[in-house]
Amino acid sequence: MSDVQELFDQYAAAYEQELSHAIAPSGESREYFAEGRLAWLKRCLEEMKQPIATVLDFGCGDGATTPLLLQSLNATLAVGVDVSDKSLDVARKRHATERIRYESPNNFQSFGKMDLAYCNGVFHHIPPGKRAVAVAMVHRALREGGLFSFWENNPWSLATRYVMSRCAFDRDAILLSPPEARALLRAGGFEILRTDFRFIFPHALRAFRKIEDFVYRAPLGTQYQILCRKIR
Repeated sequence: MSDVQELFDQYAAAYEQELSHAIAPSGESREYFAEGRLAWLKRCLEEMKQPIATVLDFGCGDGATTPLLLQSLNATLAVGVDVSDKSLDVARKRHATERIRYESPNNFQSFGKMDLAYCNGVFHHIPPGKRAVAVAMVHRALREGGLFSFWENNPWSLATRYVMSRCAFDRDAILLSPPEARALLRAGGFEILRTDFRFIFPHALRAFRKIEDFVYRAPLGTQYQILCRKIR
């Protein structure tokens, strides 16, 4: 059993509670951030005029984001993949349908078929020496020209580091800077299309959030998205 699998098997039942505790200083819920990421991704895809039918939720955890991906992107099929068997058990019980399924990496068979892969806060849990293997799996899952929406926590943000210090399963994580993440993705056969930073203001300063739609290129947000395309 890998260290990542063991860690998230341990927190499978209490994941939501632990995460809610960690992000409490923001004044927002887990759903606020998930919906915000997907709204931004949808905006990016609409600008590209890129419809999405099949989605891979890579590192899906307890599966809560998978149905949101299906709904927000008007997709027809979403597959969640995770190394934690216990997390997958939770995901299947709560969210599996005819259009949503959950699989372990060893059982995932939809290689070369997915229009889009999505992950959030996954790679900082993967040991640096094994990250290229994870990128390769995403690359194989995508069709030619498929897109990868890669979300990570911004290590340049003090707010990010504070929130992660409050989270039991994030305390030993090794963050990736945007340049490190872009280099990893390029080496894995992806073309970088854009890098965007989101979630600057907590709930108490929500009146200023409209500003975020104009300064998303500045590295101010607590999270960033790298949107990239499979090219080889």
